Amino acid sequence: MSEDYRKALHQEIDLIAADLVQMGAMVGVTITRATVAFLDLDEDAVEEAVDALVAADDDVDALAVDIEERCIRCLALQSPMASDLRMVVSSLKINAAVERCADLMVNVATSTRRLRSATLTPRLRVLVQRMADEAARLLRLAMDAYAQRNGALGAALDDMDDRLDALQGELVQAIFEAHAAGCIDLQAAVQLAVVARYYERVGDQAVNIGEGVEFVAGAGRAGSGSSAASPGS
Repeated sequence: MSEDYRKALHQEIDLIAADLVQMGAMVGVTITRATVAFLDLDEDAVEEAVDALVAADDDVDALAVDIEERCIRCLALQSPMASDLRMVVSSLKINAAVERCADLMVNVATSTRRLRSATLTPRLRVLVQRMADEAARLLRLAMDAYAQRNGALGAALDDMDDRLDALQGELVQAIFEAHAAGCIDLQAAVQLAVVARYYERVGDQAVNIGEGVEFVAGAGRAGSGSSAASPGS
């Protein structure tokens, strides 16, 4: 591979990575907006918020399709090897994970329509907010790991996700207690449990991103003594 060809490949890989980090930031905003819609908006404002989130998800979907097409083009036309190949393959996987997080937040927002008649107890509200905050934190750390190609941080996400899993367990227990006390009906209880699952799945996707980062970082360590250029060099 000529030096100019390698430089062009690395530039494209870096541009893909930058766009993927931008998409992660966009999804981070949707976690906040979906949670606000779920917890704090009145009936009229919810519809406007859901429409805005669907529009934002369309933007994420469009960017995800663009990133996927560029990754495939790199694989088909530029034949990357070694760490470059791993970076492109990992970016494809991470792209799908980030896009899925956006879909999950649209699901959270639309769940509000099925809970309009329910009044959430203070404990339920606090636990939903904590799950949202932790999901956003995990996604942010996962994208930081990807941007920095930090394999150690990527690996640590699996253990970090335990906190979100524990919060889901607390929320489900609080849902049972609220239903038993007559604070929420069965339909609201089921819907809240589904919402808890949506947030928990964001954590799972963050772990998937971390695994992709580990894949790339491992290649960098393995190839550190070789003559192959590292991505972005």
